[in-house]
Amino acid sequence: MTRGFVPWPAPVLRRAAAPVEVVDDAVRALWDEMVAAMDAMPGVGLAAPQIGVPLRLAVVDASEKRGQAVRMANPEILHASIDLRDHEEASPNLPGVSAVIARPRAVTVRFLNAEGAMEDRDFVGLWATSVQHQIDHLEGRMYFDRLSRLKRDRLLKRAEKRGRG
Repeated sequence: MTRGFVPWPAPVLRRAAAPVEVVDDAVRALWDEMVAAMDAMPGVGLAAPQIGVPLRLAVVDASEKRGQAVRMANPEILHASIDLRDHEEASPNLPGVSAVIARPRAVTVRFLNAEGAMEDRDFVGLWATSVQHQIDHLEGRMYFDRLSRLKRDRLLKRAEKRGRG
């Protein structure tokens, strides 16, 4: 089963996702579907709400060669570096626009992994940026929510014009 990306401003993109109680075969199948959708974009991460599933599930693969996806349930940031990293971010839920966002260069994240075990892992660079981007989705936030109101309004106006084109 392949779900499409829900278009902005779908309500599922603005609500905090529900915690995952247990990692079972249904969760693993959803992760597999998410990895396939992420690779098809192509992108470096995807959160379940982006495909209309209101669960705290995310996948990230910022590797040079694909196939290194980290599957996360209930990810939470334990520590973030003071050093920031700028990266141009976008979303398949609002195609055609992007913005440069500054986020911590490194983060330590705790999550349930594919085996259902609690894991703490350090992410650096693009991996860290993507993990933070996905956690934002799980909290009902989009990358452009980190912009000033003026920049956010301009970006949304540009996206609206592109959608009518």
